[in-house]
Amino acid sequence: MKTVNFVLSGLGGQGILFMTKVLARAAMDSGHDVIGAETHGMAQRGGSVVSHLRLGTGRSSLVGTGEARYLLALNADEAYRCLPFLAPEGRLYTNADADVFPSAPVADYLRRNRMVSRCLPVGRIALEQGAPMSANLALLGFFAALDDGPLSEAVLRTTVDQVTPERFKAINLKVFDACAAAGRTLYEPDH
Repeated sequence: MKTVNFVLSGLGGQGILFMTKVLARAAMDSGHDVIGAETHGMAQRGGSVVSHLRLGTGRSSLVGTGEARYLLALNADEAYRCLPFLAPEGRLYTNADADVFPSAPVADYLRRNRMVSRCLPVGRIALEQGAPMSANLALLGFFAALDDGPLSEAVLRTTVDQVTPERFKAINLKVFDACAAAGRTLYEPDH
């Protein structure tokens, strides 16, 4: 399998590392080689957190500029900041309303580079489901539902079920499923 690169970005406390753990475990359970790294700014004070995940063979744990097939951002500002990682024809999934994200200049940049941007206010959906701290799993549900990556919705959902502590399992799966359903309603898979 060709190497598939992910960059996940957000702010400290949003669960970027847990989201990376879910993707990595799902990939390993599916037989993929996995390598990853995290970079932290002021994570404990709400600063930037970026995680790199590579499925397949890779010499470095860090994804280079223009090499990420997928950028998953839990914050619109972090999506803008990490956009240089996205490869031409890459996919951007952002916790944002489509009527405000991306900005006009960024939309033009995405179009010129044949990048696909998909937005859903997953944080708001998680809040409506009674789990404001589960936006990370909401974004994974949104990503998984569109059948756009090397890991299926079923595989990711099973992994969420396996790695979530028992006391949070029901609510995390509820949020994952709600955003998967919202994503399928909002977007047609690109195939």
